[in-house]
Amino acid sequence: MHQPVVTPVSTPIRATAGSTAVRAESHGPLLLAPPPEPPARPAPSAHPQLSYLQPVPRHMVHRAAIAEVFLTDAVRTGEDGFLVAAQWPRDHALYSPGSDGTSDPLLFMETIRQALVYLAHEYYAVPLTHRFIGFGSEFEITDPAALRIGGEPVPVVLEARWVWVGNRPPHRYGMRLDVILTVGGRACGRGSLHVVAVDDKRYAMLRGRGAKPRGVAVAGPAPRTLERVHPEAVGRLRAKDSVLVRERPDSPWQLLIDVEHPIFFDHPSDHVPLMVTLEGFRQLGHLLLHPGDMARGAGHSLLGMQVDCRAFGELDAPIDLVVRERRTETGSGRTRLTLDAVQNGTPVAACRTLWGAAGRAADGGAGHRDHRVAVSSTA
Repeated sequence: MHQPVVTPVSTPIRATAGSTAVRAESHGPLLLAPPPEPPARPAPSAHPQLSYLQPVPRHMVHRAAIAEVFLTDAVRTGEDGFLVAAQWPRDHALYSPGSDGTSDPLLFMETIRQALVYLAHEYYAVPLTHRFIGFGSEFEITDPAALRIGGEPVPVVLEARWVWVGNRPPHRYGMRLDVILTVGGRACGRGSLHVVAVDDKRYAMLRGRGAKPRGVAVAGPAPRTLERVHPEAVGRLRAKDSVLVRERPDSPWQLLIDVEHPIFFDHPSDHVPLMVTLEGFRQLGHLLLHPGDMARGAGHSLLGMQVDCRAFGELDAPIDLVVRERRTETGSGRTRLTLDAVQNGTPVAACRTLWGAAGRAADGGAGHRDHRVAVSSTA
C-alpha cells in the first residue's frame, strides 16, 4: 500500500474533534436520486441588476472577518425566489483551486450557507440573535469546466428558492434553501441547505450540558500525540488546514479541530461547525482516492456531497471518520464513498460523496512517502 509523506510542521495545534447538528426530516438525496424541482428561473431580460462592488455586511452572514464574506448582493424575484450574487476569489488560503484550475467545490457550499443566513435576516426577519443549527446539506457540480478560474475573480449567481420546513416562529424557524449555481449565465451546479434557527433558551435546551454563552469557546482537554496527514495528501496547501489525524497507523482516522484556526473558527463556537465536518469528509475521500505518489489533486475531483447531521459534535471528545462503502462506476470512472462521523459510539453525521476521474499522474517510480506527521493536540 502507498503510505502518506512526512513533512515537518512547526506549530502544534490545540483542539479536538466533533461534528455538527441535529437530524432533520430528509428531502431526498441529491447524489443518489433525482434532484428536487429546481427554482423557477426568470427570463434573462427579467433579471434585476446585481452588484459586485462590495461584500454584504459580515454580521449578516455570521462572519467575523470581512475577507471571508463572499456574498455581494441579493434581489427578490418572487415570493420565495431570489438571485444572490457572490464573488469567488481566484485563490484562497483554505478554498484553494484544484490542480485542474477550477474553484474549490466547498466554496460553493460556503456560499449557500452565507446566502441562507443573509436571506433569513434580510428578507424573513429572523433575529440576528438566533442560533443557526445545520440539519443537512448537499451539492453537486454538474459542469466543472464552467468553474475554471480565469484572469479575474469568479462572479457567480445563485438562483435560489426559499422553503419553510417545520417553521414555528418566533422562537424556532425551520428553513431550506435550494439553489442553482450559474457562472456567466451558465448553469453548472445545484445545492441545498437545511437549518433551524432558535433563540438562546431553546438552544440551551437542545445543547444540554454542551451549551455555552454566546461568544465563549470551549477549552480542549489535555494534549496527546497524534499523527496528522500532510496537507498535500488531502488536497490542501497549508499544514494548519489538514484536519485528519490518528493515534496509530492501525487506528481510525479522526477529525482534528483547531479552535484557533482563523477560517474554520472564524468566531467562537461551543460545537464543531458544519463546514468543518464537510472538510473532514472531503479530506478523507481525497486521501482514499489519491495514492501517496500522486500529485496534489490529480486522479479524482470532488463533484458532489450530501451530509445528514444527526447530533452536535462536541469539542471534548474524539470523532472517528469511518468508511462504510466505496463503489466505482464502470465506464464513467466516478467513485461514490459513504462515510460516517462517530463520536463516543454515536453517529453525528452521515455523508455520501461523488468523485469524478480527473486523469492520472505519471508514475515516476519514486518510492512511497509517508504523509503523516506527529503533532501535539487535544482530544
